[in-house]
Amino acid sequence: MKGECLCGNVKFEIEGEIRNLYQCHCSLCRKATGAAANAATFVQAAAFRWVSGESEIRSYNKPSGFRSDFCSVCGSPVPNSLRDSGMVWIPAGLLDEPVASKISVHLHTMSAAAWEQESAECVRLDGGPDSLESLNKLL
Repeated sequence: MKGECLCGNVKFEIEGEIRNLYQCHCSLCRKATGAAANAATFVQAAAFRWVSGESEIRSYNKPSGFRSDFCSVCGSPVPNSLRDSGMVWIPAGLLDEPVASKISVHLHTMSAAAWEQESAECVRLDGGPDSLESLNKLL
């Protein structure tokens, strides 16, 4: 399985299948991704390999131990080693190939953003709006 950041500078490969995905709804993950939840998985370090762009990676560490690694060119969150666990954290959105696994656990749901819940009137589109004007009408 291959993956890369938004600009394509940071690339990696994973040997084997992705078994499970999770979503974390904590405030740190929301701030690090700008999204309602962080979708990711863990793989054994021995199954992970950098292909390119390792020198483009920057890290932010909070005193609590929270770590966010990101591409210095495009800002995408990128994989990082989980302390001394022998595991690598992989952001699911970076994976280029279809993943058969589904979300198997939601973490920190008590701190999920209040706006994360859809209203009964929530519009769902198979693609994006065809113009900014269309988007403004939807919002």
